[in-house]
Amino acid sequence: MQKVYFKTFGCRTNQFDTQVMISKLKDYELTMNELESDIIVVNSCTVTNGADSSVRNYISSMKRKNPNARVILAGCGSHSKGESLFTDKKVFGVIGHSEKEKINEILGQTQPFYQIGDLEHIDSTIVEEFVGKSRAFIKIQEGCDFACSYCIIPQVRGAARSHKEETILEQISKLSSNGFGEFILTGTNVGSYGKDHGTSMAELLKKMSMIRGVRRIRIGSLEPIQIDDAFMELLDEPWMSRHLHIALQHTSDKMLKLMNRRNDFKSDLALFEKIAQKGYAIGTDFIVGHPGEDEKSWAEAIERVKQLPLTHVHAFSYSKRDNTASATMKPEVRGNIAKERHKELTALVNAKNYAFRRAHTDNLEVLLENGKDGVYHGFDQYFNKVEVKSEEDLSSNWVLLNQVEVTAHGNKAQI
Repeated sequence: MQKVYFKTFGCRTNQFDTQVMISKLKDYELTMNELESDIIVVNSCTVTNGADSSVRNYISSMKRKNPNARVILAGCGSHSKGESLFTDKKVFGVIGHSEKEKINEILGQTQPFYQIGDLEHIDSTIVEEFVGKSRAFIKIQEGCDFACSYCIIPQVRGAARSHKEETILEQISKLSSNGFGEFILTGTNVGSYGKDHGTSMAELLKKMSMIRGVRRIRIGSLEPIQIDDAFMELLDEPWMSRHLHIALQHTSDKMLKLMNRRNDFKSDLALFEKIAQKGYAIGTDFIVGHPGEDEKSWAEAIERVKQLPLTHVHAFSYSKRDNTASATMKPEVRGNIAKERHKELTALVNAKNYAFRRAHTDNLEVLLENGKDGVYHGFDQYFNKVEVKSEEDLSSNWVLLNQVEVTAHGNKAQI
């Protein structure tokens, strides 16, 4: 039986998509060793130029290290770079998002293939197990209707469309019966869930919480305008993770307008303060160095970040993407300047995170991953990483920690 290895790049949505493909394997053996595999499926990311480079470099390295393996490109990169990689014979085959549920049949093809499919597909697969995970990722929707000027994702994931509620709930029910207690809702634009089905994120969360075994629910990322009164009412529920990731992308109103965003700082600040008052940690996305980000805009932005009750940030330097509005904008920000701004921003939010962790050292509920040599890692309800040392096997176990040791790089505990 031929062996298949899956290499996953990028977001949690891709991690879920990989599990969908794994669940469909019938005539192949899954391997965790890429060097012994006969087939390598690369579930790619294309959100930045750097992501594209990482995928290309990995494919090239596998050509050297395992030259006899057939490399299949999947994921978002198949829609943006798949045709060129296939034409240049860098990969044996290319499959689009709509084809991943046919992976078992597709892998049986003996001739090079390019099956890009369409961008209207919705998965029907019920994933009952997550290989190598103690937390389960649940994809609840695909695509995005927003048109942020810097973003290529709507072009490679399609328009926003929700998965069926009954499919999502059935999946969670089966996973919880298999021992999973933490569920992370993911998708291209998670907060848009339900608008095409006459329902909402809040309604889905309520129904999820009633499933036996569901202990904690996290939400991948929300837009500020998607947090309504019905959602706010759920923030006191015990099963809600005490961490929300709310994508701002910037704090300068000038930059937000250039980015074609739907949020503004005044509203964002009021929202964040309201959520923080409920004891939540709050993370965000922030693009540094987008065209037009002059010194005045940056100075304003960083002062505004100081006002926000932020605890986490996913900051990244602007990366030009072909066929986006931002790609033609001027003036561009030099790379060294963007790098310095990135460093300044992350240092500021890291300091905020350190202060938050020092104020939250007790009653930390942590789901531990598999450990090694008596050292385990997991995330608490505030999405802060904790290192736990124990002589007993705590793999995939929940632990309640008090008086954790807080360091600049993370929290530590001994059991």
